[in-house]
Amino acid sequence: MQTFQDFLQNWPAQRRAEAVQKATEEQVFSVLEKHSLQPEDFLALLSPAAAPHLELLARRAHELTLRFFGRAVHIFTPLYISDVCTNQCRYCGFNAKNKQPRHHLSVDEAAAEARAIADQGFQHVLLLTGDARHLSSPQYIADVARRIKPWFASVGIEVYSLTTDEYKLLVDAGVDSMTMFQETYNPDLYAWLHPAGPKRDYAFRLNAPQRAAEAGMRSMGVGALLGLESFEQDAFATGLHAWWLQRHYPGMDVSVSIPRICPHEGSFDVPHALDDRHLVQYVTALRCFLPRAGITCSSRESAFMRDHLLPLGVTRVSAGVSTAVGGRVTEDLHNPGQFEITDGRSLEEMTSALLGMGYQPILKDWEHPATAC
Repeated sequence: MQTFQDFLQNWPAQRRAEAVQKATEEQVFSVLEKHSLQPEDFLALLSPAAAPHLELLARRAHELTLRFFGRAVHIFTPLYISDVCTNQCRYCGFNAKNKQPRHHLSVDEAAAEARAIADQGFQHVLLLTGDARHLSSPQYIADVARRIKPWFASVGIEVYSLTTDEYKLLVDAGVDSMTMFQETYNPDLYAWLHPAGPKRDYAFRLNAPQRAAEAGMRSMGVGALLGLESFEQDAFATGLHAWWLQRHYPGMDVSVSIPRICPHEGSFDVPHALDDRHLVQYVTALRCFLPRAGITCSSRESAFMRDHLLPLGVTRVSAGVSTAVGGRVTEDLHNPGQFEITDGRSLEEMTSALLGMGYQPILKDWEHPATAC
């Protein structure tokens, strides 16, 4: 069976770079008139030729967002259950070399945190861990998911790469969605960014969404950490990944996350910092290329930026966010977290803001059969 890694070889970095440089304004205008876009069209919308025409991209993206999503905006919140990690990712606050206290919640402690989240009104929770199988094993994650699923319509994961059987273990425990950031789709850069630890295996991580789909996961999110590689390279590869998943698993809900790298414990110089205009270009190009895909904007972005990206294609946002392990009930475990958040709005504040802008906050748009009455 073909993997996305196989397919991506059809679009080497040089081919992408040449297509971006050759794109013309006339090509951009032509693409915006099409009803169905191909990968080369997506590249044109990411190119410098499209940059002066953000208003045109925004208008088209807004039309498509209203057509396929209306004014519904899905809200979720993360729950960090462990920050113990064996990887040495140069850009991450969980880097094993960072000298900071580490915390790992027991299943009971994780359940207490989840209950506090549920009591706030959240219906979709996302479980996150560091990569330390000796503590945060697939069985441990499954035990947490099984324990908390009665309180939520949806339990998702954003954890290290798993095998197909391990994803099946989590699906059977009530997990219905997974998010996997490839970080960068440049294999050489990926190797430098991940000098040690199991995450160093580029191919195993790249093909993880496909394994999760084969295991029966209902919803899938992919993304690159914007700022590690040049804009057009990783933006294109991320959209192409989602496009490929939609075509190979048409029954699965596919979404794209758009995180820009944030400050964290330790130090890392961002090699390709992404400005606001390029972020807007990315979101609008994604919406034109993937009209039915969700687009997730996390609390890494400011309230101002997130609010203004909603009309352009964003359909999923987080609220009430803490990137630390614990902090809601187990306050003594509170720590600086994986990265700094910018939008600290609570669920109530986010809901109020969305309603004030004419949007419909969605807390529950699907329910796992195991939790349905």
